[in-house]
Amino acid sequence: MTPSTRLVRLCRALFETLRERPPDGWSAFLLFQKEKRVMPTARKEAAVQELRTRLADAKSLFLTDFAGLTVDEITKLRGHLRKDGSTYAVVKNTLFSIAAGDELASKLEEYLAGPTGVVFAGTDPVAPAKALKQFSDDVKSIGIKAAYIDGQVVDAKQVNVLAMLPPKAELIARLVGSLASPLRGLVTVLSGNQSGLVRALNAIREQKEAAGSNA
Repeated sequence: MTPSTRLVRLCRALFETLRERPPDGWSAFLLFQKEKRVMPTARKEAAVQELRTRLADAKSLFLTDFAGLTVDEITKLRGHLRKDGSTYAVVKNTLFSIAAGDELASKLEEYLAGPTGVVFAGTDPVAPAKALKQFSDDVKSIGIKAAYIDGQVVDAKQVNVLAMLPPKAELIARLVGSLASPLRGLVTVLSGNQSGLVRALNAIREQKEAAGSNA
């Protein structure tokens, strides 16, 4: 056994002895060290609470890798996203997991590694996907880790497909238009039949009036 190994074992034994039978004043010190490990600081608590508020308000989430972006570029990215009501925050993975809760954190666990920036989006997931793509095309490429939309995890490829779609409002308008087309056709047909029926009734009425005057 080397001298360094003996020293390490001696220190461990001494610490265990002090923990089990601490002298006066050491109990408070050891308790403080334990609480220091398990209890977050006030600053971290505030950060977690802010994340919880953002998560509660968000309908969709986009997880990005902001590595390589400068502060100015992140500011520009926030500007791109703000146009459609989305916000962007650089987060610590551990704090985000705490704020997200066990269920959501477990779904996103594999993506919460390395530098992480989160887009907190509203009901239209297409707009932030487009904003991220536009930023990548115009400013600097940003890595897309995944997205969380309607309770489902969406990978980066699906986010890219989403960015190619028309805005949600336009999609709804197209859907309404496609549904309205048969209705408009039906209304036209019914209007045509009603017009023919009215013309026929008018003709019959005129014939009867003419016959009555002749009599």
